[in-house]
Amino acid sequence: ASQALGAILAGLASLIIAANVLVAIILLCHIQKSGSKGLCFVLNLALADAMVGFTVMGVAMDELSQPFYPSQNFCVLRMAFVTSSSAASILSLILVACDRHLAIRKPFHYFQLVTGLRVGVCLVGLWLVAAVVGFLPVLIPRFQKVSNHCKCSFFNVFQPSYLLTMFCLGFFPALFLFLYLYCDMLKIASVHVQHIQEVEQAGLGGGCPPPRAISDMKAMRTVAMLIGCFTLSWLPFFIASIVQMVCPECFPYKVIENFLWLLGLGNSLLNPLLYSWWQKDVQLQLSQLAAGVKRRVL
Repeated sequence: ASQALGAILAGLASLIIAANVLVAIILLCHIQKSGSKGLCFVLNLALADAMVGFTVMGVAMDELSQPFYPSQNFCVLRMAFVTSSSAASILSLILVACDRHLAIRKPFHYFQLVTGLRVGVCLVGLWLVAAVVGFLPVLIPRFQKVSNHCKCSFFNVFQPSYLLTMFCLGFFPALFLFLYLYCDMLKIASVHVQHIQEVEQAGLGGGCPPPRAISDMKAMRTVAMLIGCFTLSWLPFFIASIVQMVCPECFPYKVIENFLWLLGLGNSLLNPLLYSWWQKDVQLQLSQLAAGVKRRVL
């Protein structure tokens, strides 16, 4: 079972790293051409998800190396890196949603508000918060659990109080913020649709929706897919973890670690696939990159 889990983790980590590194290269090229500051948040999301893949690869190597007897400090640091990278990915999703919300809410002031300095401050703050969240058990030793288990896992090295704190102060506020941003964008889009219908009824429409309405719908569609995939990927893990902390006999933690955690990690693979599928700029850059590689090979 350990070998099978290690092989699954290694395969998943490899896909996460490959997909996010490719999307990061494409976004970096597109940012250099267009100068778009908002895409830096998407680039940071790809880098954070790639970091998730690298940290999970370490856990996979531990599984494949069984029997493996790591020290308590090694396990705490290993799981702290996993938690920090996952927290950075979730915070990056929040920044992407906030950026799209700002573009829809204040389109005429967007480029004045989203400057290079502000983007840099947001990204630095994001990684600092992610590091604090992940390494909180290192900073506060009472969040650590002294365990005789030889396997590095959340429930073996972290106290339930830390996990509950992370859930209540991290996951659920992020989910509620996602829902608020999407509902607000949906309200703005409905107002735009109503204005378009009024213009068309007055005989002033040109027969096709204006570019801003199309852009708003694309942004809403992207954010909706991100929110949906994030919720479906991580919500079962967090709910089952809370149930397991309240009633340890009700839900086996091995199911959470071996199955539900893998579902949450899949979100880091879905994020780059969503952007490469929904964003035409990413698709165009990917086709150009593939054409360049094909020319060099042939």
